[in-house]
Amino acid sequence: MAAVYAAREGPPPVDLPTQHAPLLAALRAACERGQGSVHQKTHALAVELLNDWEAIFQVLSHPELPLTNNAAERALRHWVILRKLSLGTRTAVGSRVVALLASVIDTCRQRGHAPWRYLERTIADRRAGLPLAPYPSRGD
Repeated sequence: MAAVYAAREGPPPVDLPTQHAPLLAALRAACERGQGSVHQKTHALAVELLNDWEAIFQVLSHPELPLTNNAAERALRHWVILRKLSLGTRTAVGSRVVALLASVIDTCRQRGHAPWRYLERTIADRRAGLPLAPYPSRGD
């Protein structure tokens, strides 16, 4: 983590994947050994790390990326609570609709737009045969 934070301040003398290659190789070897562990949690962790290896260590090649997915988890939290309170959508189509609406609503909010006005305008335009509207400005 310290190396990633330092790399954000300026380019390191040696790129981070090269600099940490011995540690990464040792961790990968330990994960490969852990796949065969009789301990369920050791096995699960090893498999998880190996399956997501590229995503987990992408930050070494691109230090500007966040070190965790906490922001994404926080953004999804209220949608997960909604799903639990409403007992789900009951159909694949309903799940797809909720996912699309969540995406549009959160994208509008992150861009400072009014999501309901955007949806209202988009639906009206599509019913009139017009092309998809761009995201509205803050005042729209």
